[in-house]
Amino acid sequence: MPETKSCGVLVFRNQPVRSFLLMVHPTRWDLPKGHVDPGEGELECALRELEEETGIHADHINIRSDFRFTTSYPVRYKNKFSGEACQKTVVIFLAELLRDVPVVLTEHKGFRWIQWNPPHKIQINTIDPLLREVERYFTST
Repeated sequence: MPETKSCGVLVFRNQPVRSFLLMVHPTRWDLPKGHVDPGEGELECALRELEEETGIHADHINIRSDFRFTTSYPVRYKNKFSGEACQKTVVIFLAELLRDVPVVLTEHKGFRWIQWNPPHKIQINTIDPLLREVERYFTST
């Protein structure tokens, strides 16, 4: 089975309340993330995608170096792998916004800052497991 990898960043802010950033897709919520380019590292990809999709630059955030979430699941892409099923791995890094910056959309219809109030039920296969891991992380640090 072919494999593909996407990397992204879950961004938190603390003002006006602790909340995290989600992007609006036509049928779901998602994180700022995207596919790894050849020769690109995971964090490099995640930061590139964050800036491309939101305008949030690496200088605007503090990456929590001791947090890394990974999940894997089968997907089908219409234009990639000839519609054949492939195994997708998603790697998500955790970051805190250092100062208020405007979100500049380039690829999504919208965005929303979701108040941190676990447990969250947003997307059962990817976002919810990530948020459970973040909750454990925040509780242990």
